[in-house]
Amino acid sequence: MPTFDSENVRLFFLDEEERQTRKLPVLLIHGFASNVEMNWLATSWVRDLKAAGYRVLALDNRGHGQSEKLYAADAYSREIMAEDARRLLDHLGIPRAHVIGYSMGARIAATFALAHRSRVGGLVLGGLGHNMVRAMAGTGPIAHALLAPSIDDVVNPTARTFRAFAEQTRSDLRALAVCVRQIRDPVPRETISEISAPTLVAVGSNDVIAGPARILADLIPDAEAFEIVGRDHMKAVGDRSFKAAALQFLERVEAGL
Repeated sequence: MPTFDSENVRLFFLDEEERQTRKLPVLLIHGFASNVEMNWLATSWVRDLKAAGYRVLALDNRGHGQSEKLYAADAYSREIMAEDARRLLDHLGIPRAHVIGYSMGARIAATFALAHRSRVGGLVLGGLGHNMVRAMAGTGPIAHALLAPSIDDVVNPTARTFRAFAEQTRSDLRALAVCVRQIRDPVPRETISEISAPTLVAVGSNDVIAGPARILADLIPDAEAFEIVGRDHMKAVGDRSFKAAALQFLERVEAGL
């Protein structure tokens, strides 16, 4: 499996290249406790983007999937993980790409778009709305749930959901417990308005984790909001209407380049 070095951290990546396309590549950044396989391959995002003529890039975030597991608190932050994404583009010699992030990946994608404006074509923030800019409680219970001897010891329903998902993805629970305490800091409200890339914010109508898409979209100049009808946080990522809206959005961005 291909890997690259991000300042001495070994990260797994996927590169599904469409050699004949003139479109910008699409960089996919997955959510917490997920990985490339679960977030983007199993949900057919890679297949559908390739069918639309895009070169598709994705990485397993540090501490996740096949990438290196780290256990120090200072190894994780949205800024550090955004630089992992930037280094992947550097490794592949790609100056600019569309960026799609889901949940934690949306937080990383927004941070990337703020730090490297010239490198982002279109930006899709999925599974994270108003809570992108709100201080969130709950990392403690999730971390404790991940470190519990058994899922049967976890009574907090949200924390139990994350523990079950982490077990499903066969994740390193100790690495995730460190990561979750560092990665959920909000993007400052006054900073999010500095995103200059065309942006689509998409959140499930039943998603109690993300916060409303419209509130976040209203903070970003000319951003669009899309409601993924009838979906919660876990099921919205693979929803056909979400993918269709994202593909239509990217085509509009491509037409304006």
